[in-house]
Amino acid sequence: MKYSRLTKEQFEELHKEFINFLATQSITADEWEDIKTNKPEIAEQELDVFSDLVWEGVLSKVTYIEHISPQQMHLFNLNDSHMHVIAVKLNTPIDLTTREGFDWLRENLMDENVEFLQAKKDYSEDKHADKFKLIQQGGVITKGDLYEYLNKLIN
Repeated sequence: MKYSRLTKEQFEELHKEFINFLATQSITADEWEDIKTNKPEIAEQELDVFSDLVWEGVLSKVTYIEHISPQQMHLFNLNDSHMHVIAVKLNTPIDLTTREGFDWLRENLMDENVEFLQAKKDYSEDKHADKFKLIQQGGVITKGDLYEYLNKLIN
């Protein structure tokens, strides 16, 4: 398994897609029930393969990931050749993960306690794995509105 297995909720949400996946392997509903009961290791493999296929599809489309912690915000633009990150660091006890903290930042972007950093990083040999690692570390896939706003503001 290259990524991670989907959660039970994610499998439920992708129920129709999973049925289609099994159908492409000529596995009927009855055969799937038999596999789950009598060959659980094969069922586990099928779940893993499907999970990786879903992750590959998602990661191929991801353009923006945000990671917000109490004192820092990392906004990633993931283009074809590299990642660009805008980092916002607070030198004050304001908590960005709260509504009040985020509102404070919005109203005080140019405050001396707000520091902006930027960096560019090339992908490793597997850019999907690089994107997945950001998600595993707490990053959230977004539409990139915050990244684009700050990018225009500081560049």
